[in-house]
Amino acid sequence: MKKFWEIEGTKREDITPEFLFNHRRKFIQGGTLFGMASLLPQWAMAAPKFPAKLNEKYKGEKDLALTKEDLATSYNNFYEFSLDKAEVKKKVESWNLTETWSVNVGGLIEKPKSHSVADLCDLAGGVEERIYRFRCVEGWSMVVPWTGFSLSKLIEKLAPKATAKYVRFETFGDKKIGTNISNQPQYPWPYVEGLTMAEAMHPLTLVAVGMYGKPLPRQNGAPIRMIVPWKYGFKSIKSLVKIDFVDQQPKTLWNQLAPNEYGFYANVNPKVDHPRWSQASERILDGGFFPKKKPTLMFNGYEKEVAEIYKGLDLAKNY
Repeated sequence: MKKFWEIEGTKREDITPEFLFNHRRKFIQGGTLFGMASLLPQWAMAAPKFPAKLNEKYKGEKDLALTKEDLATSYNNFYEFSLDKAEVKKKVESWNLTETWSVNVGGLIEKPKSHSVADLCDLAGGVEERIYRFRCVEGWSMVVPWTGFSLSKLIEKLAPKATAKYVRFETFGDKKIGTNISNQPQYPWPYVEGLTMAEAMHPLTLVAVGMYGKPLPRQNGAPIRMIVPWKYGFKSIKSLVKIDFVDQQPKTLWNQLAPNEYGFYANVNPKVDHPRWSQASERILDGGFFPKKKPTLMFNGYEKEVAEIYKGLDLAKNY
């Protein structure tokens, strides 16, 4: 079905990018293509074309309604900027993303290297769109169309050593970027997360560079983040700057801060409550004053795909 924004005979990628349109006065004043390039974020210029082709395998169930884009991009946990979800979008406006973003890949691999976002996408064989459920540990949920690639494809190209048992992920710790970092000295910054190699190699594990057919907004983890759909959202670390292959379980931010509340695995499990609230149901993010609730599914609905990874583990002890 034709979208309201589509122009007859014109492809979406042919339309003037939103960033260029919003800054058209500056470009006119600059008067040159060089002026445009200096204003357009380098990571955005190097990013893949959007939207990517939807992977039919991951398009979701017929009754799985997408969360409205304005809600998903304005209700954000990004403590480096604010503890208030509604404030994050405003706080990131001053975050200058014009410098080339790079991700350092190292640890137990033969050739540690710094990669651009575009390089990682190319190395993984390109990007696609997938529709995933997203479940926050706080008890709310949404459904988002992400653009990215399976982490497993990247790992296959990087060829880590056999001694690598985990993948460690790290975001920026720069107080000049994360203006709220200094206000929260009790947090073990920078934000660190981790996965076992089995989790990292599962095809559902996604490295995302976009959402809703556009590059990732700053508040949602620009320019590159993780999405692990069967785990609580805090495992899906934003704004990656480092990926390391290691032989020891990484010390993650939330697990260090409150180990009795946030375990390393953090799999969505309606039978295991958070120490301070139930996880049996979730509030659907829909913008309503009285939001709808629904029962939480084991592994956030991906039990059939991922349960085998945890065979033999007591999930009640691996919250």
